[in-house]
Amino acid sequence: MTKFVYDFSEGNKDLKDLLGGKGANLAEMTRMDLPVPPGFTITTEACQAYLSSGREPAELSAEVDEHLLALEKRMGKKLGQSDDPLLVSVRSGAKFSMPGMMETVLNIGLNDQSVRGLAAQAGNERFAFDSYRRLIQMFGKTVLDIEGEHFENALDAAKNAKGTKNDLDLDAEDLRMLVETYKQVIVDQAGREFPQEPREQMDLAVRAVFDSWNAPRAILYRRQERIPSDLGTAVNICSMVFGNVGLDSGTGVAFTRDPASGTKGVYGDYLQNAQGEDVVAGIRNTLSLHDLEGFDKKSYDELMGIMNRLEQHYRDLCDIEFTIERGKLWMLQTRVGKRTAGAAFRIATQLIDEGLIDDQEALQRVTGAQLAQLMFPHFDEKASGQLITKGMNASPGAAVGKVVFDSYTAVKWTRSGEKVILVRRETNPDDLNGMIVSEGILTSRGGKTSHAAVVARGMGKTCVCGAEQLDVDTKGRQFTGPDGTVYEEGTIISIDGTSGEVFVGEVPVVASPVMRYFEGELSPDADEADDLVRAVHRILRTADGTRRMAVRANADTDADAARARRFGAQGIGLCRTEHMFLGDRRQLVEDLILADTDEERDRQLAELLPLQRADFLGIFEAMDGLPVTIRLLDPPLHEFLPDITELSVRVAVAESRGEPREGDLRMLQAVHRLHEQNPMLGLRGVRLGLVIPGLFAMQSRAILEAAAERIKAGGVPRVEIMVPLVGAVQEFESVKDDIIKVARDVRSETGAHLEFLVGTMIELPRAALTANQIAEPAEFFSFGTNDLTQTTWGFSRDDVEAAFFSHYLEKGIFGVSPFESIDREGVGELVKIGADRGRAVRPGLKLGVCGEHGGDPESVHFFDEVGLDYVSCSPFRVPVARLEAGRASANAGG
Repeated sequence: MTKFVYDFSEGNKDLKDLLGGKGANLAEMTRMDLPVPPGFTITTEACQAYLSSGREPAELSAEVDEHLLALEKRMGKKLGQSDDPLLVSVRSGAKFSMPGMMETVLNIGLNDQSVRGLAAQAGNERFAFDSYRRLIQMFGKTVLDIEGEHFENALDAAKNAKGTKNDLDLDAEDLRMLVETYKQVIVDQAGREFPQEPREQMDLAVRAVFDSWNAPRAILYRRQERIPSDLGTAVNICSMVFGNVGLDSGTGVAFTRDPASGTKGVYGDYLQNAQGEDVVAGIRNTLSLHDLEGFDKKSYDELMGIMNRLEQHYRDLCDIEFTIERGKLWMLQTRVGKRTAGAAFRIATQLIDEGLIDDQEALQRVTGAQLAQLMFPHFDEKASGQLITKGMNASPGAAVGKVVFDSYTAVKWTRSGEKVILVRRETNPDDLNGMIVSEGILTSRGGKTSHAAVVARGMGKTCVCGAEQLDVDTKGRQFTGPDGTVYEEGTIISIDGTSGEVFVGEVPVVASPVMRYFEGELSPDADEADDLVRAVHRILRTADGTRRMAVRANADTDADAARARRFGAQGIGLCRTEHMFLGDRRQLVEDLILADTDEERDRQLAELLPLQRADFLGIFEAMDGLPVTIRLLDPPLHEFLPDITELSVRVAVAESRGEPREGDLRMLQAVHRLHEQNPMLGLRGVRLGLVIPGLFAMQSRAILEAAAERIKAGGVPRVEIMVPLVGAVQEFESVKDDIIKVARDVRSETGAHLEFLVGTMIELPRAALTANQIAEPAEFFSFGTNDLTQTTWGFSRDDVEAAFFSHYLEKGIFGVSPFESIDREGVGELVKIGADRGRAVRPGLKLGVCGEHGGDPESVHFFDEVGLDYVSCSPFRVPVARLEAGRASANAGG
């Protein structure tokens, strides 16, 4: 029989799938004998059953009864009893941290009778009614779906009546009256009374947490973070401890290292006389943990000891939530903390040096996405910007954009091509859409543990929090700076998440130190290099020593090839020759297309030959000693011709003036002749080489003559000639025969000992399915996953991404675009079939991928699993691919 409820004493940190991250870690801290309030966890399996059937499992109620009874016996009081009541919190807790995306309800068990019992037991009527009003507000928003502004407006009215802006100035009578107002809000907005039965409160809250798994903001966050949608959430029911009893109580969030920079030290926020949600909501500016040391050294010292134990135990940066109740410290949560990209690399190498992890484990602590963030530019320190204010450096980076004050406007403006900065007093989970599309986030309230800071760090967004000198007026759509200057919506500002500075206007950006390191401008051993550059260097060195797959680059010029080599590429996996046919050479291509006779065609090919040869020679020089895969001409010829509409208009206008031009008429006839309804499935790739005699032969001669010249100069060219868009082995064999003939002639003419491979791109489903036939003459395969995705899905990429991909992503049909990350079940399966069938015929067949999937972290892991020899991607993604290939091998070995 399935067990749906676990006491905190029954679990451990390895049961995250079942107990969720929060429940598993509460159980682990209980096992460590840390001060954790007693409680129990309802499993993710119960949530999954509820979501699939629409009701709780039949056994769940009895199990909850059993564990609640045990909790009541342990605490010596019953849930919601009228004198000294047991109160509990109901909190969500999924396997993966989703800060603020799901629901929490505190103080369950309070009602009109028990609130007075709590007041009498605590000797503090204000505390009791403050707790009761919080319960009604959370319950109304979470369980009854009442808009939060109804409660916030009532609270603001109570403070205004008192002549204050601080809720701590409200006394017991003020809060008792606020409770009555809140109860009326429930009646007016939900059409029912606030439930007085404690068990009903708890059961409805549990159901609301289950439902919150599929709340729009939770779905959006999972999509953004690529969290599977079928995991469900656990629910943690924990006996309440109170940080809002008085000034000897409070609540806080702490990190064992700085999550923004990775620096060791004491980092966190604390609020006196508050409950936990107040800290992450950022509704009041917080105190530092050093302030806590000043007025409660006993709790501070105990917290420091626990933080050290937790970091040693988890061997990582820990994020901790705690409450102090009348001088007694309680641990409410711990988890491996979210961190910025720079902090991730620094912490990983720090932990190696401290002996807590080895270099292979460190490799798993960082990601390619984080490395890519570190390559982004940052503000030029030499530039003079007009400083508006300075807040907390919550999440690093440089962001420039137009000020917007709500999520709706942020989304609307970015869809129109604008870059925006979302400015709020504080953010809440409903702002997620706007946070995702914004370049950065600026808030006037909150600290490094506020919602804005935590979510921004998780998404790699630049964020400045707690800019207290700003008066943000979201309704008036403006903010006022400390000097009284008013900044309207649409004003361009620049925010520096590293320094916390906010500037008016656009501040220039420069290359980051990590990018300068990859460009070869900054040695990790130089005095100028910081600890981040050294950390990146160390971890990439580990990745290079661990990975099985090679990493090549897609490069079409000698400059791109040289940069790719600086970035660590081990060759070129795709050199696209069509890019060499543009610019000044376009006229030669047009003349080739318009050639009426074999002589004219041969003459144009002869003019292109030396130009192509020079192109290849430069690339062979840049990549000397490394393999260079050159793809023969792939796109349809119409791409080199003028637009049919523009040309038709030009011809018509000329004829109307009696000035017809023969060249334009011939060109228009050629454009009509070559026009195709679906050119991406028409005359292109290998078909082009078979239809236009001499085209592929000219390109092959240029490649091989350049190789011969390089050999004569003492170089070591490693040539791989790739035939595109092959669907049948006969197509490949015909082209390969021509290439072999050309090679024979070049060897004879130059005396060079030419060695080269001839292979093909696998970018059609038929090619993958008949790979066993194609592998007999082909010496290598390179999977062209861009076209393979198009032809497998039946998508025209240029059309579908704008037409309906956003709808597919919103509806959950796609978790991510199949052009961004490999579709494992469809396109990926064809890659696996092609690899397996090809190697069954030719065991030593070299296999690679040259679509942009070669630089996508998730895809790199897949290609490692199916046994490809290399991935190839744009030069700027080479470091990312190197890191992820190393992580894939380390993960496979571990």
